[in-house]
Amino acid sequence: MDVLFQNVRELVALADKENKLISEIMIEQEMLISGRSRETIMEQMERNLVVMEEAVERGLKGVQSVTGLTGGDAVLIQNYIANGKSLSGELLLDAVSKAVATNEVNAAMGTICATPTAGSAGVVPGTLFAVQHKLNPTREQMIRYLFTSGAFGFVVANNASISGAAGGCQAEVGSAAAMAAAAIVEMAGGTPAQCAEGFAITLKNMLGLVCDPVAGLVEVPCVKRNAMGAANALVAADMALAGVTSRIPCDEVIGAMYRIGQAMSPNLKETARGGLAATPTGREIAQKIFGSAMPS
Repeated sequence: MDVLFQNVRELVALADKENKLISEIMIEQEMLISGRSRETIMEQMERNLVVMEEAVERGLKGVQSVTGLTGGDAVLIQNYIANGKSLSGELLLDAVSKAVATNEVNAAMGTICATPTAGSAGVVPGTLFAVQHKLNPTREQMIRYLFTSGAFGFVVANNASISGAAGGCQAEVGSAAAMAAAAIVEMAGGTPAQCAEGFAITLKNMLGLVCDPVAGLVEVPCVKRNAMGAANALVAADMALAGVTSRIPCDEVIGAMYRIGQAMSPNLKETARGGLAATPTGREIAQKIFGSAMPS
């Protein structure tokens, strides 16, 4: 398969050489791979954006999963923001609430856009619709936000993993958070190199994160991990925009994540046999939902 880039180093070098945004390079790569027109590709991403918007809106009105394990937290966070007493800041908490809203909709069997997976679908839209109020992007810039995220997700998917079953939650929420950080940096006017730094800083701080869904469901702790992923992305983006760099190059961080995932116990990779799923309360929840048999 002919591609314009296969790793972050090539992506940044190409963007710098041609004086283009990361998002533009990804659009061109998608055109090359798919053979579709720019207009068609932009329209498809616009549809993805609409799905994300609708999920956030639904989640912020309050939803509940069938199990009752998750739901309503996005509303609680918005109410907390409204009282003006938040410690971590309104923008960060807004991103957190919208990430949670998306994943609560997913847990309630609603429609979401996997970015890069359903279990990590809250981070990218959560951060996007929060920074929207700060940066006032055009609709095209919001669509480009998704292409920038996608460019880095493309690298991870083809050089490591975005699967919790293969690499732990570091590969899912970790990748999503890092993708979001890169996109935030571009939308805020950062350079392609700073996008890569934001990605690297984020992923470095989520290495080793296990996938341990209680009762085998994408609810606990998945929803709250999306919240923390959104917060991580915002802080890392700010660090990159401030000029902070990662001492370990972005591609090497991705490689480290892959190797950590390979070394991780199968009990900590979406099997619900370890971590939080194996706690007394975790087992009690599984027993209550499924009886004596765990889902296969």
